[in-house]
Amino acid sequence: MQVSALEQAAALPLPTADEVANRWDIHPNPNPASPEHREDVFNRLSFGVDFTDHMAHAVYETGKGWHSKTIEPYGPLTLDPASAVLHYGQEIFEGLKAYRHDDGSIWTFRPSYNAHRLNASAHRLAIPELPVEDFLASIVGLVRTDAEWVPSAPGSSLYLRPFTIATEPFLGVRSARRFDYLCIASPSGPYFVNGFQPISIWVSPDYHRAGPGGTGAAKCGGNYASSLVPKLEAHDEGFDEVCFLDAVNNENIDELGGMNVFVVYEDGSVSTPALTGNILEGGTRGAILRLLRDRAVTVREETIRLEDLISDIESGRVAEVFACGTAAVVTPIGRIAGPGFDVRVDGTTVTKSIYDQVTAIQLGHEPDPYHWTYKLSA
Repeated sequence: MQVSALEQAAALPLPTADEVANRWDIHPNPNPASPEHREDVFNRLSFGVDFTDHMAHAVYETGKGWHSKTIEPYGPLTLDPASAVLHYGQEIFEGLKAYRHDDGSIWTFRPSYNAHRLNASAHRLAIPELPVEDFLASIVGLVRTDAEWVPSAPGSSLYLRPFTIATEPFLGVRSARRFDYLCIASPSGPYFVNGFQPISIWVSPDYHRAGPGGTGAAKCGGNYASSLVPKLEAHDEGFDEVCFLDAVNNENIDELGGMNVFVVYEDGSVSTPALTGNILEGGTRGAILRLLRDRAVTVREETIRLEDLISDIESGRVAEVFACGTAAVVTPIGRIAGPGFDVRVDGTTVTKSIYDQVTAIQLGHEPDPYHWTYKLSA
């Protein structure tokens, strides 16, 4: 088994939360939300709609590096109309969650992975890398400051969105000399409102998420913007998500708009598309690969041709198909359709077992021998 460079970097040890907790200055919000408002938010949890009282914020300037690291009141940004991000799309982002355990403590899942993936994306977009410990300190500082915003209802979490944008005002095609890093937080319920239920996906025949040599392996807004038209078309046809094929042959499964894909065969083996540079390597994907291999499951990272997948579903060789990502964790795919085909997959046994194991580790209900969980606050 070959372990990716990102997985290797994510396995490096981290300092404890207490060791980095005070590295960002705290500027308390003078007008925090009332307990009643927070309770109202908790009673109607959705995904990424409401936000906490604070945000992490740091500035990079050529010659000075990263500085002015603060946890400050959440609020609008002041951007010059010529800010580079508005014209050339120089930005990157991440996504991870904070979970409240039964004893009231707050934990997150694989923050080192997110820190290193943010820097991998930064490299591709010509953005200065943020030191891993600074990334970690921003998460710790923000979550501890807004700890009351971490919900405890089943399926809930505090979704964290770190991002970096180019804020130097100029018009010209070059890398900016000033960037702002921020992290905002949103108390959230399940990504799919119906919970663990099979979703339907439309395979886009006309659009591609990314191409060879592009930014497919980076987590940047342009990849998601390019997915919106086919996603709208899929929704108009009654589908939950869109699946993209490779941009070279237009015949191999790449990924969904924001999730990686797994196929479970009747013989118990599992396949997922190999990383080609077009696919965003997911932290949940990597965790699932490890869990399956530790179950002695035969796992293949390989090319999955759409034509073969359809044929194998129709013949019964494919037992299950599922998608995974930070927001949804694991979700079964029950229907796959596109021009000239419409097939259904009924199985969810392996999918549910993976979902249960991953979420049990995240919530502290099951041992974590992999050291994936990280304690943010007691």
